[in-house]
Amino acid sequence: MTRRSLAKPSPARRGPTPRGISTQPPVGASLGAEAQEGLGAPVSPERLSYARERVRAIPDFPKPGILFRDITPLLADPKAFHMVIDAFVERFIGQSVDAIVAIDSRGFIFGAPLASRLNTAFVPARKPGKLPADTLSVEYGLEYGRASLEVHKDALSAGANVVVIDDLLATGGTAAAAGELVLALGARVLAYAFVIELDALEGRSKLEPVPVVSLLHF
Repeated sequence: MTRRSLAKPSPARRGPTPRGISTQPPVGASLGAEAQEGLGAPVSPERLSYARERVRAIPDFPKPGILFRDITPLLADPKAFHMVIDAFVERFIGQSVDAIVAIDSRGFIFGAPLASRLNTAFVPARKPGKLPADTLSVEYGLEYGRASLEVHKDALSAGANVVVIDDLLATGGTAAAAGELVLALGARVLAYAFVIELDALEGRSKLEPVPVVSLLHF
């Protein structure tokens, strides 16, 4: 199948979005390494405390010894959900983001509204067999076994600036695989974005030096 060339999407909005997000860093905010890469200033933990309180811990799920971070209470609370999307928008507003690549499946929950707010393309990175047209696939390792992600071969234009998004950063293998797909299509990973990062697992070490934007740390 001949690869189709897509028109380059418009850049992210440079003015306020319908929810009134400011493009200016908060007064007194410290610009970290991520901001120095051209991203907006990090949102303070205090501003996200309401959302953090709506992530509940479920012990021994999905198997004994694992403490699962459940985001369903956050999703059920419109205020908390808006806080999360607003925080992502503040990081990327005004940047030349050509596409949001969201990881199957919880990444879709946050990637689609973020793409809409930034006025940019939404690209799903899916599990095998879920996409109907010609795909590009990458295999990656899990703690027990292997897994794969796929994207359509015509999903991204060469040179496109991409944000890869998922709900949670653990060991980093899945996000790194999504980044490989982006690079294989000739695009560039501008940043990786996550609602939650499990700091003890050091997943960002697989993704750096690309900026890693995580809103809530556990």
